[in-house]
Amino acid sequence: MRALVFGSLNIDYVYQVEHFVQRGETLASSSFQRFSGGKGLNQAVALSRAGLDTCMAGAVGEEGTFLLEELRRAGVDTRYVEHSPIPTGHAIIQNTPDGDNCILLYGGANRSIRPEQAAAVIGQFTPGDLLLVQNEISSLLPIMRLGKEKGMRVALNPSPMEEARIREVLPFADTLLLNRIEASQLLGSEEAEPEKLLRELQERFRCKEIVLTLGGEGALLLREERIFRQAAFPVKAVDSTGAGDTFTGFFLAAVLQGKDEAFSLRFAAAAAALSVTRKGASPSIPTWEEVLLFLKEKS
Repeated sequence: MRALVFGSLNIDYVYQVEHFVQRGETLASSSFQRFSGGKGLNQAVALSRAGLDTCMAGAVGEEGTFLLEELRRAGVDTRYVEHSPIPTGHAIIQNTPDGDNCILLYGGANRSIRPEQAAAVIGQFTPGDLLLVQNEISSLLPIMRLGKEKGMRVALNPSPMEEARIREVLPFADTLLLNRIEASQLLGSEEAEPEKLLRELQERFRCKEIVLTLGGEGALLLREERIFRQAAFPVKAVDSTGAGDTFTGFFLAAVLQGKDEAFSLRFAAAAAALSVTRKGASPSIPTWEEVLLFLKEKS
């Protein structure tokens, strides 16, 4: 079984600030760093480090070739990433001392993906392989439709949320992974109770499996009408960028390797906890062995 992440590759420009910049404010940052990022890249690295044979598909500009090197070092196959004349997508990230972040995103080459590229790539995969997508790229609908027609297991992380676009592609998703804010936006609801959000999502969109992440409150999984709950591991947060992507990759990797619901959620929560203790998005993602050691220490 192989995993294909058809998604974004970004350059992350990270600034340390005392607080998020306010309207009309000029704020000095205490430090600056450049990291590899993009939800697609982060999730591909997470899947690979969690033990899956992982391929990345997408597009980068000339200045983004170092992102491919980062992927290869993590064991990800990059043969399906195209080189675009459009600049590489990037994100401007503000980090505060307590580990919170806010992000300004530019799509760039991620928005140059064509249906023809999608067809050529997905044609190289087989029924039962995983297709993982996010909402940072163009041609999302044909990608998911082609994956479903191929018999792939299609997982969707609908971030950043665009309600109309996500509702259009949801019929092709087997697994939906999202946070509480995204769930409320998708439903057009102010409901705050996580279990009610899950039930409403399942009733409205009929996904086989829904994962709802709750930050410091942990995560919930709805599968076959049953809800499974996992608490977050208490750690000292340094940088929360990429924590959700880490959770997504490790959860899917565990499921595809035949682990049960309880282990899959606990494994993903542990990986996410480790990631927030480190700087950067993809550089913060732990390995399978590191997560198992962390869990052993917590048992």
